[in-house]
Amino acid sequence: MARLVDWLESFASSLGGAGLFFVAFLDSSFVSLPEINDVLVVMMVIRNEALMPYYAGMATAGSMAGCLVLYALGRKGGDALLRRWVAGPRLESAMRLFERFGVLAVVVPALLPPPAPFKVFVLLSGVTRLPVWRFLVAVSVGRGVRYFGEGALAVRYGDQALEVIRAHGPTITGGVLALVLLGVVGGLFWRRARA
Repeated sequence: MARLVDWLESFASSLGGAGLFFVAFLDSSFVSLPEINDVLVVMMVIRNEALMPYYAGMATAGSMAGCLVLYALGRKGGDALLRRWVAGPRLESAMRLFERFGVLAVVVPALLPPPAPFKVFVLLSGVTRLPVWRFLVAVSVGRGVRYFGEGALAVRYGDQALEVIRAHGPTITGGVLALVLLGVVGGLFWRRARA
């Protein structure tokens, strides 16, 4: 596996944004490649800061495309696949979260670094027939915040960005999640006030 990871990193680096798209597609669909895309985004941005929006955008688009494949599998009978992939209590817990929070149950895991169970929620989106446009918005928001945030850290901290992400990743993720939750709660209060 280490050879595959090394090969993918050098292959993606040689292709630039297209390589990021390819690795993100693989990671979000059939193959788990934890943190490779995150590292690639940071490395490529460090080499060329002016292309940060392009690199983060390609990683986000690749992830969206890969997630769309899993979503489609979920719609075409992914319930059996889901039950084989995720055992009893974990699946029931994921189902409860999905039923309670809907789109947020996709956005939040999309933001989180591995080993967050993101693919389970992608499959659940298809199984429960979440409208495809809502699903794509949720994935693009979650992954976009993640990859653009990493790109911004790479611009700000340069070579030390990976160390900052590893050392303070949970704190950064917690802060982003707190902002998302505040936005949701604020939106709910605003809706009720208008009604």
